[in-house]
Amino acid sequence: MNKIRENKKMSKVIGYCRISSSWQDNDAQKQLILEYAQRNRMIIDEFIESETSSRLTTKERKIDELIEKLNDGDSILCAELSRLGRNMMQTLNIINSLVEKGVKIIFIRQPELSTNSPHGKLLFAIYSYFAAAELEYISLRTKAGLANARAKGQLLGRPRGAKNSKGSPFDDYKLEIRKHLKLGIPVTIILKIINNNSIEKLTYSALKYYIEHDQDLMKL
Repeated sequence: MNKIRENKKMSKVIGYCRISSSWQDNDAQKQLILEYAQRNRMIIDEFIESETSSRLTTKERKIDELIEKLNDGDSILCAELSRLGRNMMQTLNIINSLVEKGVKIIFIRQPELSTNSPHGKLLFAIYSYFAAAELEYISLRTKAGLANARAKGQLLGRPRGAKNSKGSPFDDYKLEIRKHLKLGIPVTIILKIINNNSIEKLTYSALKYYIEHDQDLMKL
């Protein structure tokens, strides 16, 4: 029994709030989350609040920060599904990234969509399917674009065996990274796309560091 309590103490609960315009009330979302936590005897360790448009990147909306802070067994409390992403596919990718880490997602106004609902396992399968389908679609588009460029005689990437002057394996994928960031695709999904097309398997922390220290990508 004591071990169970210790494990519960180790779990983290984060409340995520986002408003996209000045007339919306961030406090209303926060109050909704606090009331839910009180009813369900949950202690919120931290609030991550964003006052940004859904058109901005996941970094600007603090989604990347949210994903980084949550681990297996942790929970996120959010007012509703639309607070996470700009569109359905982006939202599904974010949810899939969280669920793959073992994070429970609770949508207070839409409990039937929460991963801790009676249909949680089914929802996870659906979220995973659509996220994987979108990932495959993006990968196919990327490969088709590269093949089309090669057919037109364009030189892509660096010559085999040549050393990249910037010294980063991500330099060859910079244009793709930029495009995906503009679409609001989470960094975890971008990494999967790169590793799907790369012999060398790269890490999440390396990609995050590259994005945060590249002058062009930092502006997105």
